[in-house]
Amino acid sequence: MIEGHRQPDHIHMCLSIPPKYSVSHTLGFLKGKSAVRIHRELMQHRRMTGLHFWSTGYCVSTVGLNEEQIRKSIREQEKLESGQGDLDLK
Repeated sequence: MIEGHRQPDHIHMCLSIPPKYSVSHTLGFLKGKSAVRIHRELMQHRRMTGLHFWSTGYCVSTVGLNEEQIRKSIREQEKLESGQGDLDLK
């Protein structure tokens, strides 16, 4: 993970994925392992049989020459989503 920021209901991440792994494989792995860990550490005393921690979808975009702007956008998500900041990816 290069950059990340969590919101109450979602997460923004900038990842570097080796070419031998697909995006869907990598995100499936991250979602699966993190759900198991969160369940074990935070939900020890509750049974969550049949419930899902993550939603089924995700949004993906590739990063090229504007990586630093994307990383800045991830860091400033709270301002952007509340309307206090402007997204400038020029």
